[in-house]
Amino acid sequence: MTTMVTTIETDVAIIGSGMGGGMLARALTEKGIQVLVLERGTRLPRESQNWDPTSVFLENRYKNAGIWRDGSNHRDFSPGVHYYVGGNTKVYGASLIRFREIDFKAYEAAEGVSPAWPFTYDQLEPYYLKAESALRVRGTAGADLTEPMRSGDYLYPALEHEKYVADFAKSLSRQGLHPYQMAMGIDLGAGGSCIRCNTCDGFPCKLGAKNDAETCGIDPALATGNAQLLEGLIITRLIHDASGKRIIKAMGRKGEDEIEINAKTFVVSAGAANSAALLLNSKSDKHPDGLSNSSGLVGRNWMVHNATFMVGLNPAKKNSSIFQKTLSFNDWYSESQAGYGLGNVQMLGKLQGPMFKASKPWIPSSILKAFAARTIDIYLESEDLPDTENRITLDSKGGIVINWVPNNMKAHYELISQARTALRKAGFPFVFKERMGIETNSHQCGTLVAGNNPQKSVLDQFCRSHDVENLFVVDSSFFPSSAAANPALTIAAQAFRVAEEGDILR
Repeated sequence: MTTMVTTIETDVAIIGSGMGGGMLARALTEKGIQVLVLERGTRLPRESQNWDPTSVFLENRYKNAGIWRDGSNHRDFSPGVHYYVGGNTKVYGASLIRFREIDFKAYEAAEGVSPAWPFTYDQLEPYYLKAESALRVRGTAGADLTEPMRSGDYLYPALEHEKYVADFAKSLSRQGLHPYQMAMGIDLGAGGSCIRCNTCDGFPCKLGAKNDAETCGIDPALATGNAQLLEGLIITRLIHDASGKRIIKAMGRKGEDEIEINAKTFVVSAGAANSAALLLNSKSDKHPDGLSNSSGLVGRNWMVHNATFMVGLNPAKKNSSIFQKTLSFNDWYSESQAGYGLGNVQMLGKLQGPMFKASKPWIPSSILKAFAARTIDIYLESEDLPDTENRITLDSKGGIVINWVPNNMKAHYELISQARTALRKAGFPFVFKERMGIETNSHQCGTLVAGNNPQKSVLDQFCRSHDVENLFVVDSSFFPSSAAANPALTIAAQAFRVAEEGDILR
């Protein structure tokens, strides 16, 4: 059988269509630049199973990243990664929070130093505003006690709490805490398609009502006429010229066919693990340790939030909430009585019986259903600090291996303790928790860190490779630190900044 080789040419080739790639495609095409988006997955189908917790959480219908290796514990696992147009945003909870000013500065965390970024919050702030507009984020300026400076208000009002959550907010306020209506990206309101269902956080949306990288990035880019989307294409290698300083083509496969992509500029936006893996797989005589790896840092400093699911149970009171994920508070984000920052607390989408069943398979479903009807569900996230020994490597077949030992757990354990106390004071006498492990890695970041010193970073402040002049990486790989809040909005903001200031066609 003869293998067909197809060559495609474009100005900018973007590998990956998640939040980084999707929003960069939109920003570039709106400037008239021709873009080709290359996605290894396809459009996620809108079907009845989108809203079926058994299909999503027990049968893992949409988890299609295969098997990765936990190198620290010598076992295989199925990662929480989704290869679709829109990437992991197809199942994200649409929480679109800004990082704090302090997250961009060097500071002492509970168990180490969180490093400075190569740019400040003030430099990124105008692009946070652009990203919030593009993602149609709903929020209220000033509602969060710790909110950083804003140069403009949200364009859309915050989501109202349902009564059960509103009562919970009042109980937190009586404790001296400062809950607020969290910034969310869902298509609710006049002309919107959101119906405030109980299958948003962690589920695909059958109505396309989640403001994600597909609906707010890729589709608007295609609508300009300046973008093309090629689905089902796995890019395997980037090829450079004789000097080793410019990429001349990307090689990939689509089914049995080989595809060659020629472009002026190449942008890798495949997620922190896969972006690093692609550069490691693209080693050559000029880049013997992996493409753009003169610093030796490609794949290193892999971070993922220290995260815990916590539920408060009141057996005597049913939770009437349908769309529960509207509340957050940051009272302990950057400081606490312990003398250091603890992290963010936010609501989860309402947990259902089959979602508990995934982690508690021995408990009868009827009991889990009754349990879920009487819980309030929150998500705790603390900062994981960069460590060069926490890293992505490849096995003999090019598969992804993650070596990760969590750190800064002192802060996370204190956050758990404070949140447990708050839940009990709010009327939930029984509190249960489950810490997320390596399988739940949707907030992964840091494998291709940005910085001003080429010896201590892989990318510059505009996500351009220090070593390869027409190579960018625009996803969470560039994060020098993980902060303690959801990364999606920061990725989107940096994509707009790169498009505007990054001289991407140089």
